[in-house]
Amino acid sequence: MIPSLVHLVGAGPGDPGLITVRGLNAVRQATVIIYDRLVHPALVEEAPTTAQRIYVGKESGIHCVPQVQINQLLIKYAIQGEHVVRLKGGDPFVFGRGGEEAEALVAAGIHFEVIPGISSAIAVPAYAGIPVTHRKVASSFAVITGHEEGSKDRSAIDWQRLATAVDTIIILMGVNGLERITTQLIQHGRAPETPIALIRWGTTSEQYILIGTLADITAKAAAIVLEPPAVIVVGEVVNLAERLCWFRPTFAEQQLKNITSGVPQSTAQYRPRVDAAQSAGNQPVRLSK
Repeated sequence: MIPSLVHLVGAGPGDPGLITVRGLNAVRQATVIIYDRLVHPALVEEAPTTAQRIYVGKESGIHCVPQVQINQLLIKYAIQGEHVVRLKGGDPFVFGRGGEEAEALVAAGIHFEVIPGISSAIAVPAYAGIPVTHRKVASSFAVITGHEEGSKDRSAIDWQRLATAVDTIIILMGVNGLERITTQLIQHGRAPETPIALIRWGTTSEQYILIGTLADITAKAAAIVLEPPAVIVVGEVVNLAERLCWFRPTFAEQQLKNITSGVPQSTAQYRPRVDAAQSAGNQPVRLSK
């Protein structure tokens, strides 16, 4: 093994206060930090002022730096003896391509460590008042991707089994495929009236929620021009959101009544109903040394 170290670090779902202690310590010791689009800027600033910062963020349909090049960057700086931190939104091994990066490092003979992060699949629903399981409502859940590799001939998701196999279905990166997802679920046995929530920029000051059913959520999302990033939650647990909401969500379906018919509205209009400084227990995050 080359005497180098790469940390694959999960930055958590958005709120910088949700990074793990070990993850934050790694960032503070980095000499090179390679980070993604959904990583909060406050976490990047926790790196030493002398550390080199490299942005490799991806958006839907737009890849700033191809994955192969990201792998090469990790190897390049590790070979140079740098302490490299690969800072990724959520958890590195939950649809974060951390496995691919780890494979590249193994092939190059470079030592690495994985520091798990809090996945948006769990944290974002929690911040929206939606427990993914509940003793009286849901005893199982599944997490799937709504954005599969484009080179695949067909979906690797077995919709026929998935649709009714678990109580709660959580879809990451699924906004652009929302109509396809809801159609597949209905066609394979999920009731059209099943509740569904779209949670955009969850755990951050921009968080808001759009709630509907499998039958009408696509139209509701189109009416407010909802764009990624958002976590999708399907199941009866969504009905708990309004009662359990604790992190100032905006229930955008209530505001649809104010939208002029036929005129697309920007999601920028929908703001949290309580200012961050006024939200009890949710003061602005300050990361202390």
